[in-house]
Amino acid sequence: MDMADLPVQLPDSPTDAAGARARFFNSGNAFNIELPSVPAHTFAREADAALSSSAATGFVACDQSAALGAAFPATTPLMLARYAVIAAGQSLTSEFTATGSIWYVIGGQGTSEVGRETLRWSAGDIFLLPGGVPACHEARDGRAVLWVVSNEPQLAFEHLEPPARGNGVTAAVHYPAAEIARQLERVGEKLKGQKIAGLALVFSSAEQARSRNILPTLTLAVNQLPPGEFQRPHRHNSAAVTLSIQGKNCYSLIDGRRVDWQEHAVMVTPPGDVHSHHNDGDQQMTCLIVQDGGLYHHCRTMGFEFAD
Repeated sequence: MDMADLPVQLPDSPTDAAGARARFFNSGNAFNIELPSVPAHTFAREADAALSSSAATGFVACDQSAALGAAFPATTPLMLARYAVIAAGQSLTSEFTATGSIWYVIGGQGTSEVGRETLRWSAGDIFLLPGGVPACHEARDGRAVLWVVSNEPQLAFEHLEPPARGNGVTAAVHYPAAEIARQLERVGEKLKGQKIAGLALVFSSAEQARSRNILPTLTLAVNQLPPGEFQRPHRHNSAAVTLSIQGKNCYSLIDGRRVDWQEHAVMVTPPGDVHSHHNDGDQQMTCLIVQDGGLYHHCRTMGFEFAD
């Protein structure tokens, strides 16, 4: 019998319950487990459901846990994306088992109360909330739809709890749409005359500025690509979850397969797959990209490289 064919080995004569729990493998059968690949998927149906005028207050998860073989909701092994719908005059409460959560306002305006702070947001704003802390979100003057990404699967994987209150990795952070536009313009001015397709604005906070991340394991960037341009084919070890903000006549090539963009739909780029982004339209492409890149940066295993 080959080493890889040996079953798990049990202790011969355990003297107590702790000893009976021991299991043994070898170099042949310990590393031959094949996990399901992360699918390159577009959550178009979920986007349509959340953006429907008849959508009720609540969350619409971008969940592919069945394809991942996960026992908990997950968009990728370490990230969960969802849409939040708040009907006019109604409120929605969130309390995620996560280090934190990233929120983007697709449409509408309202407030989010977390702890002693109240954030007033409108379309195009981004805000970051600490995990494990209840937040109450209320729509004002009409319905509101938001996009939310957290690292709940990361904590669920090890049955972990979010940081205790007062010991979080970040406080609430607000990035108003007008400030985002100013920062993008500033970056764009610096890139004038350079042969760089597109630009990126990376979000961080006072607590996370040293690592340049928005959370210890998650990164957030808004990417823009002018009409007729494309982003060079590349790969990285982090998975990417992308929200198309303006993507008419835009598409990605992921591992040789064309994936057409749908505005406000969520797209998953699997880790390690060669991919590129293309703008065949007459408007500037804009998208939000969340990656678990902070984890790989910490482990010194980013694995970023151009593939052309």
